[in-house]
Amino acid sequence: MAQDVLCEVNNCVHWKQGNNCGATQIYVVSHAGKQADNSKETDCKTFEPTI
Repeated sequence: MAQDVLCEVNNCVHWKQGNNCGATQIYVVSHAGKQADNSKETDCKTFEPTI
């Protein structure tokens, strides 16, 4: 499993300095069913906006 997960969405509560993701787990979904042909067909569902 990846040791570092990078994120440039700095208004997420999981965003940490250096564009690191501090979430304890990552949940990614596909808009194309169980398989995706490219990254544009996916979303990271771990995103939570800061308040």
